[in-house]
Amino acid sequence: MKKKAFLAVLALCVAISTGACAGGDKKETNETKTQAAEDKKIEKGEETEGTEEDKEEEKEEPEEKTEEKTEEKTEEKTETEEKEIEEKETEEEDKKADSKAPKGDTRLVAVKDIDKYIKIGEYKGIALDKTVHEVTDEDVDAQIEYELSNNKEEVTDKNGTVQEGDLVTIDFVGTKDGVAFDGGTGNNYDVVIGSGGMVPGFEDGILGMKKGETKDVPLTFPEGYGSDELSGADVVFKITLQNFRRAPEFTEEWVKKNTDFTTIEEYKADYRKRLEEYASVMAESEMSSNAWNMLLESSEIIEFPEEEINNCIAEYKKQIEVYAKQADMELMDFVTSQGYTEESFEDECRQYAEYKVKQNLIIQGIMDEEGFSLDDEECLKIQQEFIKNFGVKDLADLIDKYGQVNVDESIGLLRIERFIVENAKITEKVSNGEQEGVDGNVEDTSVDEASENSKEDEAIEAEEEGQD
Repeated sequence: MKKKAFLAVLALCVAISTGACAGGDKKETNETKTQAAEDKKIEKGEETEGTEEDKEEEKEEPEEKTEEKTEEKTEEKTETEEKEIEEKETEEEDKKADSKAPKGDTRLVAVKDIDKYIKIGEYKGIALDKTVHEVTDEDVDAQIEYELSNNKEEVTDKNGTVQEGDLVTIDFVGTKDGVAFDGGTGNNYDVVIGSGGMVPGFEDGILGMKKGETKDVPLTFPEGYGSDELSGADVVFKITLQNFRRAPEFTEEWVKKNTDFTTIEEYKADYRKRLEEYASVMAESEMSSNAWNMLLESSEIIEFPEEEINNCIAEYKKQIEVYAKQADMELMDFVTSQGYTEESFEDECRQYAEYKVKQNLIIQGIMDEEGFSLDDEECLKIQQEFIKNFGVKDLADLIDKYGQVNVDESIGLLRIERFIVENAKITEKVSNGEQEGVDGNVEDTSVDEASENSKEDEAIEAEEEGQD
């Protein structure tokens, strides 16, 4: 986002303009004082600079002159007072307008008259469901099993053989008619048996092997698999098993060795608690997403600001050009290689632009209405959360990684999502459909850090996916 130099310049301009007004008043006041001094001299019969004739006239008509000067002085004083009152009223009106206007100069759309382009749907007091998945014993067991599978231990039994689900490290050479073929050789290669990551028959050939064993595994490539040379071809893979690892058994011994708990029951209870917290996080995230989608659907475009549309199309094409350059191709060559015609690509660019512009009109319209800005305290707080949660050192790094537009739009989107939820009527439920409780407008709608991280990830990922 832009730096706050604009605010500093604006403050400086205000100070200068105020000083200019004050200087003008001072000049007028000095002139009035000078005239008053002259009046006093006249009243006292003192001489002022001028011709002898002027002096004579003054001596002849001192009373008449004094009356005229007094009237002029009174008129000037009245005009000055009226001007001061008018300036004070204007200043008060400006202060009231400034208090409503959003601070900061960074906007998601350049247009100011947003009502001309979109009718924003209701975003305060909307009804939202927060549906939390009910954690069962089966959920706990499944997650523990998944964790064990990700912490496999090497099988050291000399008589141990490879089983389904084991992670094996192998060397292999594939040959056709006794000659090694391209792409058929690998060293220190990891494969999970049963994952289906290799050509059919390859993983089955490793089942029952022992550490250090070498084995020839004959198989036939499927029709249409790989190159024409290998499609339907009979080949032989010479496979050497270096080692293999297996998920440990879930015992109290494992719990004591690998966790901070001493019993299976304690570990399961903690795991359940973590799953319930995660379920709440996901329910909060889904509710926020639903809130935004409801607003998006209920908001009606009156007309698109074409300049904004053209800017978004240019932005989208610029991103596609990056991919094209990475593939060492021209833009349209890359686009056609992805299955698009020139016409269908232009249609997609337009659809992307219309979605982005509608989104940004809604966000900016609400921010204008509520007096928010991308430089206000809440948005700066979200900015710092992004910096922390995306593992970058500062804002410049964040922008360098995701782009200025993505960062601004993501902050704005998350700011408005939070605002909608804060002002919503939330009904909490469990995933089996039973109502957990209705609390009207939930007082405490804050979510924990994990929930915020999830929504921040979604916000920036959504911006990137929109460009993909």
